[in-house]
Amino acid sequence: MNVGIGLPISDPPALLDWARRADAGPFSTLGLLDRLVYGNPEPLVALAAVAGATTRVRVQTEVLLAPLREPVLLAKQAATLDRMSGGRFVLGLGVGGRADDHQVTGVELRTRGRRLDEQMAVMRRVWSGEPYGDGVGPVGPAPARPGGPEVLFGGFQPAALARIARWGDGFLAAAAPSWAGPLIDTVRRFWREAGRDGAPRIVAQVNVALGGADVVADARAAMGAYYAFTGRAEQLVGQMLTTPGGIREAVARFADLGADEVMLYCYGRDPGQVDRLADVVAGL
Repeated sequence: MNVGIGLPISDPPALLDWARRADAGPFSTLGLLDRLVYGNPEPLVALAAVAGATTRVRVQTEVLLAPLREPVLLAKQAATLDRMSGGRFVLGLGVGGRADDHQVTGVELRTRGRRLDEQMAVMRRVWSGEPYGDGVGPVGPAPARPGGPEVLFGGFQPAALARIARWGDGFLAAAAPSWAGPLIDTVRRFWREAGRDGAPRIVAQVNVALGGADVVADARAAMGAYYAFTGRAEQLVGQMLTTPGGIREAVARFADLGADEVMLYCYGRDPGQVDRLADVVAGL
């Protein structure tokens, strides 16, 4: 079982310290979420810096809100980061659900799913190296991985899960083990029905904070602020795992579901959590 870290968003300059610690430890991937109308760092820019500060770990958007971006430029940015990181970039995509993020970009919220499908067709064409069309040549650079970087999709609705088999390589399961199982089963069913070879890669996510009371309080406050728009922030914060035993149990449950990787998502700013989480991972 691979285990990665989701980076906190409230202190961008500290991310390089987090990255170097994780690169020296047992972790497989560093993930970063995406918002526009929020104080988070822009993920492609931030992960480019993280990739430059590391040599081993993958860097992953989790998830990038693709409908808010122009697809040809996004394809070029993703290919550039993939190439310059030596193939360590994973493009995790989703549609987003915050009205304010869509408002500031002039993107219609109701059509975001259809827009993402259209974007994927464009990006796959760009990554193939074929001429763009209408007298326009190829858009480079060529990604490190033929056909483009690995693409994972997050989501919960059937249309989002079916998109994985149509356009992607795997599923970002941002759900508790207790209800992730049916989602994973649905993803695998769509994959088989689409006639895809092999199996989709399954990447799970759990929210964690490991340290003293101040570390946990900082994480809970940051996560609560981030999810305040849902009206369910207290419930979501209450599910945060704050003990080594709880984290190990969640990883084991996802292993039983056949997950390939679990991302331990941190909201607290203390980079010492990387070392404490490394001890947890070593005990798995």
